[in-house]
Amino acid sequence: MGAGSQLTVPGGGKAGGVYTWEEVQQHSSRTDQWLVIDRKVYNITQWAKRHPGGLRVIGHYAGEDATEAFAAFHPDPTFVQKFLKPLLIGELEASEPSQDRNKNAALIQDFHALRAQAKSDGLFQARPLFFCLHLGHIVLLEALAWLMIWYWGTNWIVTLLCGVILATAQSQAGWLQHDFGHLSVFKESRWNHLVHKFIIGHLKGASANWWNHRHFQHHAKPNIFRKDPDVNMLSIFVLGATQPVEPAFLLKDLAWCVSYYFRYFFLYIPLYGLFGSIALLSFVRFLESHWFVWVTQMNHLPMDIDHEKHRDWLTMQLQATCNIEQSFFNDWFSGHLNFQIEHHLFPTMPRHNYHLVAPRVRALCETYGVPYQMKTMWQGFTDIVWSLKNSGDLWLDAYLHK
Repeated sequence: MGAGSQLTVPGGGKAGGVYTWEEVQQHSSRTDQWLVIDRKVYNITQWAKRHPGGLRVIGHYAGEDATEAFAAFHPDPTFVQKFLKPLLIGELEASEPSQDRNKNAALIQDFHALRAQAKSDGLFQARPLFFCLHLGHIVLLEALAWLMIWYWGTNWIVTLLCGVILATAQSQAGWLQHDFGHLSVFKESRWNHLVHKFIIGHLKGASANWWNHRHFQHHAKPNIFRKDPDVNMLSIFVLGATQPVEPAFLLKDLAWCVSYYFRYFFLYIPLYGLFGSIALLSFVRFLESHWFVWVTQMNHLPMDIDHEKHRDWLTMQLQATCNIEQSFFNDWFSGHLNFQIEHHLFPTMPRHNYHLVAPRVRALCETYGVPYQMKTMWQGFTDIVWSLKNSGDLWLDAYLHK
């Protein structure tokens, strides 16, 4: 460690200290966590427990350079600086590179420039009308479903049609809560959080905090074992080509969740009775869950699923994601997650701007030889099946020859 102030700070390190990457990387345990942002070294050991995005998502970058992740997740870095300042313990030695683990400095710099240009061009500015219309069509679908039953009765045909419409409303509400959860609509985070709780809680009956805790980890380390909850299923399933061959809700969201079920049963028990209302809701959840899983996994499951490789932000995201061709239907059906690459690179960007930044991302990938995959939706769905088959075959082979 280079010369610096000798004032010891809580959790280790010296205020105003100068450190090497090797020293930073030694602080990557649950009880001792440092990270680097723009060459500044921060001790986040105690702060991690109070981190709004959850202690795990920030902990995944312990001992690493978190500059790119920090820029991706925080729409207002200036506001966040007031939380970082007390955690600052020093900086990297002048002789140390700005990137850790031999990452491509030129690629990182060019991606940073791409992001800055996109921001300058207003691609991080949301169009309120887009999201208002999206919410409006969800409310109209829910109203239509109830009015059909009220007017035509509870026969099987009307009930099935009602279930499909409600499942459509639920799926579209899922995409909308995703927008607010990523802070991509309002400039002030608190308004995004409030509307997020309303949509995921009151319109869907789920927990915003539970979603944040899991989904931010997925974005921070996509398709990485023990860090991405979406593939962290070692005790239940095996996914990818590596894993097979290796030996809540929170109370603060309870009121929002209860309000959804109160509203649903208030509307449908008079029409179907208690048992019929539960059966209808189960049917809706069945349809919605399939919609959700097929859409979200066509971009991830067929991609690289492996252990931590400490890649730069662009390379890590591109190896874990792919895109589905654009069309009006694909955009609507997937909530614009057919642009999964752009969404993962710029999680706070409003989704209606993904198609504008996509050509720039593709050009950058071509420059540095990073694969940029684009598929039809049908190919995305079939790749899920083939990926699961491949994982099953690998597991069976490992089991039979262990």
